[in-house]
Amino acid sequence: MRRFKPKLIVLLTFLASLAVVSCLPDNISGPDPCNEDGTLFNDQFDGSKNCGWSLFNGSGVTSEIEEGVLRISNSLSGEITWAVANRNFDDVIITAQARQTSGPDDNAYGVICRYQSPENFYVFLISGDGHYAIGKYQSSSPQITYLTGEGQYVFNDAINQGAAANEIRASCIGNELSFTVNGIPLDSVTDPTFVTGDIGVGASPFQPGTAVIDFEGIRVVAP
Repeated sequence: MRRFKPKLIVLLTFLASLAVVSCLPDNISGPDPCNEDGTLFNDQFDGSKNCGWSLFNGSGVTSEIEEGVLRISNSLSGEITWAVANRNFDDVIITAQARQTSGPDDNAYGVICRYQSPENFYVFLISGDGHYAIGKYQSSSPQITYLTGEGQYVFNDAINQGAAANEIRASCIGNELSFTVNGIPLDSVTDPTFVTGDIGVGASPFQPGTAVIDFEGIRVVAP
Protein backbone atom coordinates (compact mmCIF):
# COMPACT_ATOMS: atom_id res chain seq x y z
CA MET A 1 0.00 0.00 0.00
CA ARG A 2 1.32 3.43 -0.96
CA ARG A 3 -0.63 6.33 0.52
CA PHE A 4 -0.35 10.06 0.11
CA LYS A 5 -2.79 12.88 0.54
CA PRO A 6 -5.26 13.47 -2.31
CA LYS A 7 -5.18 17.06 -3.53
CA LEU A 8 -7.93 19.35 -4.73
CA ILE A 9 -6.02 21.77 -6.91
CA VAL A 10 -6.81 20.68 -10.47
CA LEU A 11 -10.58 20.38 -10.09
CA LEU A 12 -11.37 23.30 -7.83
CA THR A 13 -12.27 25.92 -10.43
CA PHE A 14 -14.42 23.55 -12.45
CA LEU A 15 -16.24 22.10 -9.46
CA ALA A 16 -16.76 25.52 -7.91
CA SER A 17 -18.65 26.54 -11.03
CA LEU A 18 -20.75 23.38 -10.73
CA ALA A 19 -21.58 24.25 -7.15
CA VAL A 20 -23.00 27.56 -8.33
CA VAL A 21 -25.06 26.40 -11.30
CA SER A 22 -26.17 22.91 -10.26
CA CYS A 23 -29.49 22.68 -8.50
CA LEU A 24 -32.68 20.68 -8.47
CA PRO A 25 -34.26 20.53 -11.93
CA ASP A 26 -36.61 23.40 -12.74
CA ASN A 27 -39.56 21.03 -13.04
CA ILE A 28 -39.26 19.91 -9.41
CA SER A 29 -41.56 21.86 -7.14
CA GLY A 30 -43.18 21.09 -3.85
CA PRO A 31 -41.92 18.06 -1.90
CA ASP A 32 -38.54 16.64 -2.82
CA PRO A 33 -39.21 13.47 -4.90
CA CYS A 34 -36.00 11.94 -3.56
CA ASN A 35 -36.86 11.89 0.14
CA GLU A 36 -39.54 9.22 -0.04
CA ASP A 37 -40.21 6.39 2.42
CA GLY A 38 -39.24 8.40 5.49
CA THR A 39 -35.74 9.20 4.25
CA LEU A 40 -34.02 12.55 3.90
CA PHE A 41 -32.70 11.41 0.51
CA ASN A 42 -32.88 8.15 -1.44
CA ASP A 43 -31.56 7.52 -4.95
CA GLN A 44 -31.10 4.01 -6.34
CA PHE A 45 -30.08 5.37 -9.77
CA ASP A 46 -32.73 3.35 -11.57
CA GLY A 47 -33.79 6.22 -13.84
CA SER A 48 -37.17 6.68 -12.18
CA LYS A 49 -36.38 10.19 -10.89
CA ASN A 50 -33.96 13.07 -11.29
CA CYS A 51 -32.42 13.86 -7.92
CA GLY A 52 -30.34 16.83 -9.11
CA TRP A 53 -26.80 15.46 -8.85
CA SER A 54 -23.86 17.58 -10.02
CA LEU A 55 -22.39 15.45 -12.80
CA PHE A 56 -19.47 16.30 -15.08
CA ASN A 57 -17.25 15.14 -17.91
CA GLY A 58 -13.80 16.66 -17.87
CA SER A 59 -10.18 15.85 -18.65
CA GLY A 60 -9.40 12.62 -16.83
CA VAL A 61 -12.55 12.65 -14.67
CA THR A 62 -16.20 11.84 -15.27
CA SER A 63 -19.28 11.19 -13.19
CA GLU A 64 -22.47 9.91 -14.76
CA ILE A 65 -25.62 7.99 -13.96
CA GLU A 66 -26.06 5.00 -16.24
CA GLU A 67 -26.84 1.29 -16.07
CA GLY A 68 -28.40 1.70 -12.63
CA VAL A 69 -25.33 3.21 -10.94
CA LEU A 70 -23.63 6.54 -10.32
CA ARG A 71 -20.22 5.90 -11.87
CA ILE A 72 -17.13 7.96 -11.06
CA SER A 73 -14.07 7.54 -13.27
CA ASN A 74 -10.84 9.27 -12.24
CA SER A 75 -7.42 8.92 -13.88
CA LEU A 76 -5.77 11.81 -12.00
CA SER A 77 -3.49 10.03 -9.54
CA GLY A 78 -3.60 11.58 -6.07
CA GLU A 79 -6.52 13.90 -6.82
CA ILE A 80 -10.05 13.32 -5.57
CA THR A 81 -13.17 13.96 -7.62
CA TRP A 82 -16.78 13.74 -6.52
CA ALA A 83 -20.48 14.26 -7.19
CA VAL A 84 -22.85 15.98 -4.77
CA ALA A 85 -26.64 15.87 -4.48
CA ASN A 86 -27.32 19.61 -4.06
CA ARG A 87 -29.05 19.35 -0.69
CA ASN A 88 -28.36 20.76 2.76
CA PHE A 89 -28.52 18.63 5.91
CA ASP A 90 -27.19 18.76 9.44
CA ASP A 91 -27.17 15.39 11.27
CA VAL A 92 -27.31 12.44 8.86
CA ILE A 93 -26.62 8.75 8.45
CA ILE A 94 -25.51 7.97 4.87
CA THR A 95 -25.52 4.44 3.47
CA ALA A 96 -24.10 3.64 0.03
CA GLN A 97 -23.40 0.45 -1.89
CA ALA A 98 -20.11 0.81 -3.77
CA ARG A 99 -17.99 -1.38 -6.02
CA GLN A 100 -14.58 -0.87 -7.62
CA THR A 101 -15.06 -2.06 -11.19
CA SER A 102 -11.57 -1.34 -12.54
CA GLY A 103 -8.31 0.40 -11.76
CA PRO A 104 -5.59 0.01 -9.13
CA ASP A 105 -6.51 -1.38 -5.71
CA ASP A 106 -4.40 1.42 -4.21
CA ASN A 107 -7.23 3.91 -4.39
CA ALA A 108 -9.81 5.67 -2.24
CA TYR A 109 -13.58 5.89 -2.59
CA GLY A 110 -16.53 6.62 -0.36
CA VAL A 111 -19.10 9.14 0.81
CA ILE A 112 -19.12 12.81 1.70
CA CYS A 113 -21.06 14.67 4.38
CA ARG A 114 -21.39 18.35 5.30
CA TYR A 115 -20.05 19.50 1.95
CA GLN A 116 -20.07 23.31 2.03
CA SER A 117 -17.85 24.09 -0.95
CA PRO A 118 -15.24 22.32 -3.10
CA GLU A 119 -12.69 23.07 -0.36
CA ASN A 120 -14.72 22.30 2.77
CA PHE A 121 -16.22 18.91 3.63
CA TYR A 122 -15.81 15.57 5.41
CA VAL A 123 -15.13 12.35 3.51
CA PHE A 124 -15.29 8.68 4.56
CA LEU A 125 -12.97 6.58 2.39
CA ILE A 126 -12.10 2.93 1.86
CA SER A 127 -9.57 1.44 -0.56
CA GLY A 128 -9.44 -1.59 -2.82
CA ASP A 129 -6.65 -3.01 -0.67
CA GLY A 130 -8.65 -2.94 2.55
CA HIS A 131 -7.83 0.37 4.24
CA TYR A 132 -10.04 3.18 5.51
CA ALA A 133 -9.87 6.78 6.71
CA ILE A 134 -12.12 9.62 7.81
CA GLY A 135 -10.83 12.87 6.36
CA LYS A 136 -11.50 16.58 6.23
CA TYR A 137 -10.83 19.08 3.47
CA GLN A 138 -10.57 22.71 4.55
CA SER A 139 -9.92 25.86 2.54
CA SER A 140 -6.78 26.52 4.57
CA SER A 141 -5.07 23.51 2.91
CA PRO A 142 -5.27 21.89 -0.56
CA GLN A 143 -4.64 18.48 1.02
CA ILE A 144 -6.82 16.25 3.13
CA THR A 145 -6.39 16.01 6.90
CA TYR A 146 -6.93 12.44 8.09
CA LEU A 147 -8.76 12.32 11.42
CA THR A 148 -8.20 8.58 11.95
CA GLY A 149 -5.16 6.38 12.48
CA GLU A 150 -2.81 9.12 13.67
CA GLY A 151 -3.20 10.84 10.32
CA GLN A 152 -2.94 7.70 8.19
CA TYR A 153 -5.10 5.05 6.54
CA VAL A 154 -5.85 2.00 8.71
CA PHE A 155 -6.24 -1.60 7.52
CA ASN A 156 -9.40 -3.51 8.47
CA ASP A 157 -10.43 -6.92 7.13
CA ALA A 158 -14.12 -5.94 7.28
CA ILE A 159 -13.49 -4.16 3.96
CA ASN A 160 -13.97 -6.36 0.90
CA GLN A 161 -10.98 -5.93 -1.38
CA GLY A 162 -10.66 -5.60 -5.15
CA ALA A 163 -13.86 -5.71 -7.18
CA ALA A 164 -16.06 -6.96 -4.32
CA ALA A 165 -18.93 -4.72 -3.23
CA ASN A 166 -18.92 -2.81 0.07
CA GLU A 167 -21.70 -1.22 2.07
CA ILE A 168 -20.40 2.10 3.38
CA ARG A 169 -22.18 3.82 6.25
CA ALA A 170 -21.17 7.25 7.53
CA SER A 171 -22.80 8.92 10.53
CA CYS A 172 -22.34 12.67 10.95
CA ILE A 173 -24.13 13.53 14.20
CA GLY A 174 -23.17 16.65 16.10
CA ASN A 175 -19.37 16.66 16.36
CA GLU A 176 -19.16 12.86 16.08
CA LEU A 177 -18.17 11.19 12.80
CA SER A 178 -18.59 7.40 12.76
CA PHE A 179 -17.64 4.92 10.04
CA THR A 180 -19.14 1.46 9.47
CA VAL A 181 -18.40 -0.89 6.56
CA ASN A 182 -20.35 -4.06 5.81
CA GLY A 183 -22.08 -3.77 9.18
CA ILE A 184 -18.81 -3.62 11.16
CA PRO A 185 -18.02 -0.38 13.07
CA LEU A 186 -14.53 0.77 12.07
CA ASP A 187 -13.90 4.07 13.80
CA SER A 188 -15.39 7.17 15.39
CA VAL A 189 -13.81 10.62 15.76
CA THR A 190 -14.95 14.06 16.86
CA ASP A 191 -14.47 17.30 14.93
CA PRO A 192 -16.37 20.60 15.28
CA THR A 193 -15.47 22.22 11.95
CA PHE A 194 -18.61 21.63 9.84
CA VAL A 195 -22.16 21.26 11.18
CA THR A 196 -24.28 21.36 7.98
CA GLY A 197 -23.86 20.75 4.27
CA ASP A 198 -24.47 18.56 1.24
CA ILE A 199 -23.89 14.83 0.78
CA GLY A 200 -22.06 13.08 -2.02
CA VAL A 201 -19.67 10.39 -3.21
CA GLY A 202 -16.06 10.57 -4.36
CA ALA A 203 -13.07 8.60 -5.64
CA SER A 204 -9.31 8.93 -6.19
CA PRO A 205 -6.56 6.63 -7.53
CA PHE A 206 -3.22 6.65 -5.72
CA GLN A 207 -1.33 4.84 -8.50
CA PRO A 208 -1.26 5.41 -12.27
CA GLY A 209 -4.40 4.09 -13.89
CA THR A 210 -8.09 4.91 -13.96
CA ALA A 211 -10.17 4.19 -10.88
CA VAL A 212 -13.77 3.37 -11.80
CA ILE A 213 -16.20 3.16 -8.89
CA ASP A 214 -19.89 2.29 -9.18
CA PHE A 215 -22.25 3.53 -6.49
CA GLU A 216 -25.31 1.33 -6.69
CA GLY A 217 -27.51 3.41 -4.39
CA ILE A 218 -27.33 6.05 -1.68
CA ARG A 219 -29.74 6.50 1.21
CA VAL A 220 -29.72 9.29 3.80
CA VAL A 221 -31.75 9.22 7.01
CA ALA A 222 -31.95 11.29 10.17
CA PRO A 223 -30.36 9.75 13.30
